[in-house]
Amino acid sequence: MSLLSYEHLCNLVDAGVIGPVKPECINASSIDVHLGDILLVEKERFDINSMSAGPDWPVPLDLARKPIFKHEEIDMRITKAYVMKPGEFVLASTVEKFYLPDDISAEFRLKSSGARCGLNNLFACHCDAGWTGSVLTLELHNVLRFHKLMLTPGMAIGQMLFHRHRPVPKDKSYATRGHYNYDVKTQGAKA
Repeated sequence: MSLLSYEHLCNLVDAGVIGPVKPECINASSIDVHLGDILLVEKERFDINSMSAGPDWPVPLDLARKPIFKHEEIDMRITKAYVMKPGEFVLASTVEKFYLPDDISAEFRLKSSGARCGLNNLFACHCDAGWTGSVLTLELHNVLRFHKLMLTPGMAIGQMLFHRHRPVPKDKSYATRGHYNYDVKTQGAKA
């Protein structure tokens, strides 16, 4: 497996493997990606009648069932930005859409400037060969204790690394087996 560099990344963009991509977003060994418009923001479950959390708070999420947490959808085309509170977790997505062939895998890396400000992306960063027709959902977390972080649509959020390897068999490709193909906006867990 080999990490693709500038000339090969230009070819991927020209072939439509990732887009839209401006030429200035193609780096030596990565392609910059940008924050999309839709966020899924975790919401606290609150018992309005008693003005306190209910007796079953916090509700455990059964990871085997892959539930989506209680959330509010924020459309930043309307709000223009979103301010993450300390410790807050949100799902977001890239503007760029991906059409990985069966011989290319990719991985997401947060921009170092965002990380140095206290933004973290959790570890679900790998994109299997064959993943197609989808934006990448990001798992963003404000790890700061005392400061809020502002997210704005279209901001540079990270970069993608692409790896070329032997083609996977069609029946093993993410195009055939994957649950997150053709997701065009931020997506929670699927069972």
